[in-house]
Amino acid sequence: MSGRIKLVLASGSPRRLSLLNQAGIEPDTLRPVDIDETPTRGELPRACANRLARAKADAALKAVQLDDELRGSFILAADTVVAVGRRILPKADLADEASQCLRLLSGRNHRVYTAICLVTPKENFRQRLVETRVRFKRLAEDDIQAYIGSGEWRGKAGGYAIQGIAGSFVVKLVGSYTNVVGLPLYESFSLLGGEGFPIRSGWLNAG
Repeated sequence: MSGRIKLVLASGSPRRLSLLNQAGIEPDTLRPVDIDETPTRGELPRACANRLARAKADAALKAVQLDDELRGSFILAADTVVAVGRRILPKADLADEASQCLRLLSGRNHRVYTAICLVTPKENFRQRLVETRVRFKRLAEDDIQAYIGSGEWRGKAGGYAIQGIAGSFVVKLVGSYTNVVGLPLYESFSLLGGEGFPIRSGWLNAG
């Protein structure tokens, strides 16, 4: 590996990549991992997010260890969970799932948890969990059906993407907005910077 410090993003999410880019960081590569994201029986939302972020980081580390170019890189993994009370909502793949999520979220508060897991070049693991409270307006059936038609919900935790049309559903948000998008930037930068990653190196030409 060259002397330059490298960063691997263990995600194929365009939203997570976009957030890092927004803050002046360009990962050297994306290494999305395929793990079973089904919550275990009775698992609480916080525990689920933490477990899945760690599992993604573990899987990415195994892949990076086999790559001479990337061995010794920082690895950043994350998992986002949307919950109403203790109930974890699915990452909606079907229109029916997304519709059910939106009906449940309509006019109510919910919480979004993102766990981030950073693997250092020395293969130490650092984790943080961020929680944001969100309240949706009361959604008319027309709102729900039109949103389903947009397709924005596909693969999204809780069946919505706050950075798109569903941003107009939000009455109140308490906490980190970037957490709800899928990667809490403040906490991610704190972890990276604290472990010696050059977080400001890409700022010079950011304008």
